Amino acid sequence: MEGAMSDEHLKESRLASATLHRGNFLTLKQDIVQLPNGRQAGREFVEHPGAVMMIPLFDDGTVLLERQYRYPVEQVMVEFPAGKLDPEEGALACGKRELIEETGYQAAQWDYLTRIHPVISYSTEFIDLFLARSLTPGEQDLDDGEFIELFMLPAGQLIDWVRQGRVTDVKTMIGAFWLEKILSGTWQPGEQPVPA
Repeated sequence: MEGAMSDEHLKESRLASATLHRGNFLTLKQDIVQLPNGRQAGREFVEHPGAVMMIPLFDDGTVLLERQYRYPVEQVMVEFPAGKLDPEEGALACGKRELIEETGYQAAQWDYLTRIHPVISYSTEFIDLFLARSLTPGEQDLDDGEFIELFMLPAGQLIDWVRQGRVTDVKTMIGAFWLEKILSGTWQPGEQPVPA
């Protein structure tokens, strides 16, 4: 936003908070907030530790993608590699670790692209996006219960898959649009500092 616009007239303040469920991965919260007009309202949301997504780009313009069954939507989804941040782990360290674990690949060049908030209406989740290049193959080291199929696709075809509805995962769609801008020379990777 341009200038020093104040947000104070839009903010809500927490009056009370309860944890409804604490799982291994997510925490479900229910808060009571005071609205800007002085009234009170309830807010239910999921606390999420954050994640990192990598766009593995090969020198020939192809990208590395994953096929993985996602239980909540009961579908095999096409996605860029991604993973949850561990406590006290920085975004870049997470990206390097997850890329090796999920794909076996290591990248010699990493560029931070942006941070996205995929579900702002009911989750604290954020995802930091990185472009990973100068890739060398290795062995996957998947977690127990993790089943991932890898494949390569020309970057231009990925945009077609988004348009056709074959890719509906929001983080991968946003990554595809970033990649299209980078490959066209419209946007330059690495212009933003990696968040702390």
